[in-house]
Amino acid sequence: MNLRTYIAWVSLMLSLGLSPLARGEATAEAASGIAVPAGTAKAAAPDLLEHLVDAVLEKFSVRSGENTAAHYGIAALFLIGAILLRRVATTIIFNQLKKLAAKTETTLDDKLFPALEAPVATFIMLVGIFSALKVLKLSEHTDLYIGYGATVSFSLAIFWGLLCALDALLDHAHEVALERQMSVAAFMPWIKKSLVAMFVVLGLLLTVQSLGYNVSAILSGLGIGGLAFALAAQDTIANLFGSIVVAIDQPFKLGETVKIGAHVGTVEDIGLRSTKLRLADKSLIIIPNKMVSSEAIVNLSRFTGRRVEQVLALTYATKPVQLEALVQEIGDLIRREAEVNPTSVMVYFRDLSPSSLDLWLVYVAKDADFQKHMALRQRLNLAFMRAVEAKGLAFALPSQTVYAATLPTERK
Repeated sequence: MNLRTYIAWVSLMLSLGLSPLARGEATAEAASGIAVPAGTAKAAAPDLLEHLVDAVLEKFSVRSGENTAAHYGIAALFLIGAILLRRVATTIIFNQLKKLAAKTETTLDDKLFPALEAPVATFIMLVGIFSALKVLKLSEHTDLYIGYGATVSFSLAIFWGLLCALDALLDHAHEVALERQMSVAAFMPWIKKSLVAMFVVLGLLLTVQSLGYNVSAILSGLGIGGLAFALAAQDTIANLFGSIVVAIDQPFKLGETVKIGAHVGTVEDIGLRSTKLRLADKSLIIIPNKMVSSEAIVNLSRFTGRRVEQVLALTYATKPVQLEALVQEIGDLIRREAEVNPTSVMVYFRDLSPSSLDLWLVYVAKDADFQKHMALRQRLNLAFMRAVEAKGLAFALPSQTVYAATLPTERK
């Protein structure tokens, strides 16, 4: 079975077998008012409503080839029955479903049942309307157009219901992503728009196919125009694919501080075309998503801890015993801080620099919060200054010593 045949078969099933072509084949036989036996051309394309109408006419022994009072009465019964069934579905069945949904833990059914209520009610009314029209004996031309209308109406009603269900599912997924603070939450609005757009296009193509048009030829024509459009909008398409890469990789989310290329700022918006960063000077920079997907991204909001590396430069007047005691004391000062990982502390007399004796120290703060990190560094720096001052030592400044030599006087 090729793709075109499959699409036609799906469309036939979705429209309850109301194919206008099959309807046209059966028009002449329906005009005679005689029930069509099994095995004829009409049975080759099963039509549920046709079978329903034939069964009702057979039940009431209505066999006339012209519209009679019985035909109008049965048509009215179909309409009244559809109205009553619609009322039962909306006021009783869906109300009970909503009450059951309110008792469950998930909120998906709370969105799904109200979303499906209108499509189901519309579908019931369409069954009643087109069943009533099938009862009546109309002209062949009118009967053909009714078949087209039935195909389009039932196809659109079913796709409307599926679209409402998809919309409710995506809204639920968005809520779950926000609740769990997932990075994909920022991309859910345009993911929803993209999926809905694709679903609408698919529904329209299936509906057009069910009317007997060649969808393959239509798509071929669109393909040539689409190629020209793609060449003209290649930057836009590159940005779109860049946004998809960002959505899948999730390197950042709204409110996080990131470094993209040479720009450091807070993420304010993630769109289909670009990402907006609020820089430190409160200016706004808009970066195309194709650059975002190709640049190295540093997420400054996802530190697991903050590592500090410092050098304390002391003067050459410092004695070795004093320097050794200072190294030990500074190590103890850092380890006594509860916010510091004690296993990460390292303090060493590292270098004999040209103008100073250098103490090298490293430690890691447990909390990644920037303000807490700066407060910790301030406390430790003040403690270092007090320890140096208490030992009578001093910090070195960059300096040079110049020695001048006197040249011997030349003898005459």
